[in-house]
Amino acid sequence: MVPQRIIKGTAVAPGLAIGPVHVVRAALNSVPTWTVAEDQLGRERMRLLEAIDQADEELRRRHRLVSQQSGDKEAEIFSFHRHMLADPGLRQRAEATIRDERINAEAAVEQLIMGLMAKVSGLEGDNVRSYASDFADPWRLVLDMLMSHEREGLVGTGEKVVLAAAELTPQVATFLERERIAGIITETGGRFSHGAVLARSFGIPCVVGLPNLLSRLEQGMRVSVDGDRGSVQLKPEAADVDQFLARVERRRAREKALAVHAGLPSVTTDGQAFGVLANIESMRDFDTFDVAHTDGVGLLRTEFLYMERNQFPSEEEQYRMYRRALEQLGGRWMTLRTLDIGNDKQLPYFKMPKESNPALGWRGLRISLQWPDLMRVQLRAAMRASTHGNLRLLLPMVTSLEEIREVHRVFDDVRRQLLEQGYEVKPDIPVGIMLEVPSSVLALESLIQEVDFVSVGTNDLVQYLLAADRDNPRVARLYDPLHPGVLAALEHVARVARAAGKPASVCGEMAGDYAIALMLLGMGYHSVSVAPNFLNEIRYAVRRTSCAEAQEIAKQARQQSRCEDVRKVLAGLRERLHERQLDSNLNTLQASGGSESDFGASSKNRENA
Repeated sequence: MVPQRIIKGTAVAPGLAIGPVHVVRAALNSVPTWTVAEDQLGRERMRLLEAIDQADEELRRRHRLVSQQSGDKEAEIFSFHRHMLADPGLRQRAEATIRDERINAEAAVEQLIMGLMAKVSGLEGDNVRSYASDFADPWRLVLDMLMSHEREGLVGTGEKVVLAAAELTPQVATFLERERIAGIITETGGRFSHGAVLARSFGIPCVVGLPNLLSRLEQGMRVSVDGDRGSVQLKPEAADVDQFLARVERRRAREKALAVHAGLPSVTTDGQAFGVLANIESMRDFDTFDVAHTDGVGLLRTEFLYMERNQFPSEEEQYRMYRRALEQLGGRWMTLRTLDIGNDKQLPYFKMPKESNPALGWRGLRISLQWPDLMRVQLRAAMRASTHGNLRLLLPMVTSLEEIREVHRVFDDVRRQLLEQGYEVKPDIPVGIMLEVPSSVLALESLIQEVDFVSVGTNDLVQYLLAADRDNPRVARLYDPLHPGVLAALEHVARVARAAGKPASVCGEMAGDYAIALMLLGMGYHSVSVAPNFLNEIRYAVRRTSCAEAQEIAKQARQQSRCEDVRKVLAGLRERLHERQLDSNLNTLQASGGSESDFGASSKNRENA
């Protein structure tokens, strides 16, 4: 029986990629497992033996240290651990697992640890069972040695790789520099999980929901990733590669065609302006797109500037970063979101309390108000930089009017101090709030009177409205931005903002779909802010659509009572835009050797993702 070489999954980030696969762990406490090729079994055994030697040397060091500081008796445990590592039966068992099951050394050691724990824990007597960890600890050290060298081989080669893992997590999406990642494939993961958000933001083709993926892979196996259609091909043959590369070229031709007029104003056919801005996570993001193809930065996630460091950035460091960003935008708006740490966004140098439900815990503005020095340093840097461009400030995780007023008091105090110290500060820096919490949406009539604009953070708002954790694979199917309840909330925000005469934007992931962006235009939003790789497509779609058509789409979508029916409405819009796109770019297609079905394929397939 010929093994299946094409695996169908779920597309979460568009694009095409081909390259060698590298299996990584999805989380710090997980162990990756992959199939080892026959001719690599010897190498894998040597990896195991080298890790055992390194662990033995580390145990020697610990023995000497404890013996010198506390005495020989306290150091005896390390002699016992070394004895466990020297046990030939245990070594042979781990080697046999690698050979017989053809799995990597990490997985073999993990199996050995689980076997030791199960055997010792099954013995009679509480005292005996309490020693279970002593038997397993030295092999955990071996596992740590293997895992600590996980990236060493990759970093030296410089080759782009396709990362594979059990689950799509932020750790997987950031395992290597984004320039080194050709694609990402995983067994599980939600389309709107944090890992998926990062993959789309980085422009990395990504497919999840691939059944039994890791058991089919060998480290270094060549695979092709179709992030448009949601499939992965294992060991593509020469003809497959040629066909795939031809699709890559046609896709590049399409992207090139979209970029030709991307600098034109984002205005509908009947004259309605609609802002298309970029979400930015790092200063390096400015190298990934042309600022002329955007109306500015709708969301600068400043927490990532903090996460890239080993200590809090100083006021001067932040000032230089914000000033550089404003100058690069050349007068376009930059929306700086104040520090939004907590939940999954942790700083290694800032210890936070352990929480049973961090998504509903100490995060965002709540931290900034309880630790005002964090906010003051950031605000001083931002206000000093404000004279170098058009700056807006955005507050995350707002839940009450009192919070907004407290922040305004801090703003006024910081501004007064800066002026007294001789700094120049713009007098009219707009301040807005992110709508991520259902209570803020319901209380918007009063909140909006205290701010200059609002921006909907749909990534969190959707999960709070639907009580579905976007990072939990078990409820990922329930997390749906097109749920009628979510659309009702979005329409309510647009209506309240319009009545108050304040601009409203959507900066969540759902806005990266051009059909949804047009629906938001029809609801009355002034702009969307999306990952840079979606800018050109959305701007093109806006210029090919009338405001009246967008309003009709929004009306039809709101009339639906099921997510599936909303998708059908948007699918109809995509078909119409696809036909217009083909008509206007047919000559470009023919010149590049493409076909009508290829041009815009990623757009047509996105509705099925």
